[in-house]
Order: sequence, then structure tokens, then C-alpha cells
Amino acid sequence: MSNGAGNDRLIIEGIGEDNKKFRPSNWVERISSMLASFGPDHRLRYSEFVHPCIINGDKCLIVNRGLSETQPEVFKFILHFAHQNKLRIQEDRRVAQREVQVERRAEQQDIKPVADETRDAQTIPV
Repeated sequence: MSNGAGNDRLIIEGIGEDNKKFRPSNWVERISSMLASFGPDHRLRYSEFVHPCIINGDKCLIVNRGLSETQPEVFKFILHFAHQNKLRIQEDRRVAQREVQVERRAEQQDIKPVADETRDAQTIPV
């Protein structure tokens, strides 16, 4: 993900060569979760090498070519899956990488500092 052109990423589209949507519809999530892990907040965190994306309304899988060096068997599996199911594969030519927006619950809620005898102050949602 180092360059702006995205040449180090592949896009596997959820559309087959016959222009039909691939089924099952959750195939992107299934493959993405193979390398995902749970963060300290108990939420699923996708790998920097494989993650889901929606492009023009279609589910796609973004695969970083660096995966071929770190986990070559997983990289081969993903490409084999795409070829076997005749899914479209292309280089990621998007100009700018859109970062996944982090949910900011505290910014969406009014938070007031509340004095507490055991602590100096704490924040609680109102």
C-alpha cells in the first residue's frame, strides 16, 4: 500500500466472467475473516493483506501482493478460488486509498466529565 496507484493490490470482484453475481453472497467476508483477528475492543480487525471492499455497489476482495511473501499458501488459495470460480481479477487502479473510518462513539455522544471520589474525573456518556 505504499504507492498511490495501488499497484501492489489486486481486486477480486464478486462478479463472474459471465457478469453474474457470485454466490454465496458472503464469500468476501468468509475469505477476509481467514486472516482477521479480534482487537482489544473485541471487534473484528481485517488484515492489511486481505480485506473486503464495496466498489460500484459490488462486493470485492482487496488482496495485497505482499501476502505472497508473508503467507504464500493463503495467497495461492485466494487466487485459485478466484480462478476456479471465474471471478474477475484486476489491479487496483484507484487513485487514493480510502482509509476505513474508525467509529467514534465518544464524538457522536455528549460526554461530560463527572467527579468521582475514587478518581480525579471520569467520562461517562449522557
